[in-house]
Amino acid sequence: MKKILLVFSITLLLFSCSSTTEEQDKKEILTLIDAQEQAWSKHDLEGFMKGYWKSDSLKFYGSNGITYGWDKTLANYKKGYPTPDHSGTLKFKINDITKIEKESYYVMGEYHLTRTIGNANGIFMIIFRKINGEWKIVADTSS
Repeated sequence: MKKILLVFSITLLLFSCSSTTEEQDKKEILTLIDAQEQAWSKHDLEGFMKGYWKSDSLKFYGSNGITYGWDKTLANYKKGYPTPDHSGTLKFKINDITKIEKESYYVMGEYHLTRTIGNANGIFMIIFRKINGEWKIVADTSS
């Protein structure tokens, strides 16, 4: 009986630690997404890109196909959103955050740009990975 109680107690402890860690991970990811919203809405595209992995291995998949690398992704954002009128005010609606494996999550949601030149809306799925203690987007699919 003592062994069963011990195993049950350890299992319960591990489960509670795991869910606490997952809750903290999700909170940190949402904080990063909020910072991205704020940077974008100030037309601070470099600030927005702080949420992305600064690597040639970053992948962005959009209407023009796959873009590889942080620098190229930033260049595409600057080309597509050259002025504050083009970038507008960004709001994300997060529909799902799911753990893939240890220190990796996918996030599905919607983006809404309110702009004087016409609003733009779409959907996305991004993959976050914890790299050197920080959450970073390593892959982004937006349409």
